[in-house]
Amino acid sequence: MSWLPAFKLGIWNAWLLMLYVPLLSTILRVVDKVVVTSELYKKLGGDVQYQPGEKKGYSIYMVVLLFLLAYSIFLPLKLGTRWFYAGLAVYLVGLVMLLTSFIYVAKTPLGKPFTRGMYRYSRHPGYFSMFMTFLGVGVASTSWVFLLLSIVSMILQISSVIAEERACLELFGGEYQEYLDRTPRWIGIPKSG
Repeated sequence: MSWLPAFKLGIWNAWLLMLYVPLLSTILRVVDKVVVTSELYKKLGGDVQYQPGEKKGYSIYMVVLLFLLAYSIFLPLKLGTRWFYAGLAVYLVGLVMLLTSFIYVAKTPLGKPFTRGMYRYSRHPGYFSMFMTFLGVGVASTSWVFLLLSIVSMILQISSVIAEERACLELFGGEYQEYLDRTPRWIGIPKSG
């Protein structure tokens, strides 16, 4: 692991693993076509109202995400090392979790909260799985900078999470409150009290 960032253009850089991020919209459309619902974007909504502090957190998150994407272009992967294979394993687990969560969103009937599949274990498996992929990239490239920014991005996503949960409570009422009461926000972190 290195504290000093590596800046080297190359084909075998971290951008290969980060390429899915700008392609998320396309990936969602493909999942929607495969599951044949054509309602995925309706289910994901978009009517989330951010409060001033949440909006600022979301904006900073987007800046960090853009920085991670730009940095990945110049960040060589440590091919053939244990770091690379360990990071790739974490990355692939995160990517599978992300795709699985998209499939369950697509399979959920319109007008119902997402509570099946990955959503039984976490209220936000999409955010968590993206964090896992970022951690995997940081390990595969042995970059402390990338790892730290991945953690910062996860912390900043909390503003989006709070706003989304508030919107879901308004939309689904008691059904969503029951879901909040029984399901932890993040995988691996048990519900408190």
